[in-house]
Amino acid sequence: MPALTRLGGLCAAFVACAVAGCGGGDDEAASAVSSATPAGEGGTLVWTVADPIVSTDPLEANTRSEEILVRQVNEPLTAKVAGPFDVERRVPGLTVSARSSAGDTVWTFQLRDGVFFQDDETPFNSAAVQANATRWLTTAAGRVLLPSLVSVDAPSPGEVRFALAAPDPEFPKRLSVPQLGIVSPAALEPSSGDGAIVTRPSQTGTGAFELRERDGDRALLARNTNWWGGSAKVELGPALDQIQLQVTPDPSLRLAMLDAGEAQLADELDPQQADQARQDPLLSVLQSSAGTFLGIERSVRGVDSGREIPALSGAWLTSLGD
Repeated sequence: MPALTRLGGLCAAFVACAVAGCGGGDDEAASAVSSATPAGEGGTLVWTVADPIVSTDPLEANTRSEEILVRQVNEPLTAKVAGPFDVERRVPGLTVSARSSAGDTVWTFQLRDGVFFQDDETPFNSAAVQANATRWLTTAAGRVLLPSLVSVDAPSPGEVRFALAAPDPEFPKRLSVPQLGIVSPAALEPSSGDGAIVTRPSQTGTGAFELRERDGDRALLARNTNWWGGSAKVELGPALDQIQLQVTPDPSLRLAMLDAGEAQLADELDPQQADQARQDPLLSVLQSSAGTFLGIERSVRGVDSGREIPALSGAWLTSLGD
């Protein structure tokens, strides 16, 4: 079955795989995808971003472009994930429950069972979380993000416990930022996490997408076919086959690509460009917490918030007709 999309002629320089088109109205297409289209038949989504992607290490994600990439690959411990066809359905991610004690100075997380990193060999477990927490404790970037973190241990199989120097009722939220995406111990040197660096560019996360290609102005992500969220039990997608991050420094050109159908998401638009996008009935706009705007082609469903970096496992493309 061909992937559904409104796009009428994506520019070959920007798209890694062709997406077949189909007719029909918006409601008809939504029904068809919801009932009949398996995850992974959503084609390629092009997201035009502002800054070069210099690093794929979550801790080194200093620009929004880098944050977008690592958020698709390396899942933060406490982030929730939306389903492919229902953005209101949010499923716990790597942590299925959290509880605090000792006046919010101790936080214990129950980890999702049966999760593997993208090499399909390294398990996600308490040892993997401890290696990442050790890295956060022993690197400057980690200490800036989690200044109150003192130690981490595993009180029982499948659990990790964080001890803090001061009460922090917001600690689970702090763990959800892209920079704290969990990295496979097999990709760390040393694997204990003590002052570790990431030694390989791909297969480092548990996320719905893995990095396939990267050059100066483009990064191509392909769906992780063994993602835990894609199981028949969970059914979170990915609904997209590929995500292409296209570096386009000029914001006017980012808007032009969105308007021409050469991109489905255009990042970091300014207010004037956002107003221009709103005048197009086929486009919509979300405002980010930084005050910039994310332009969205309406054929993309499942991107429900511009205030945070969305995980696109649940995003999908549908038809708006000719």
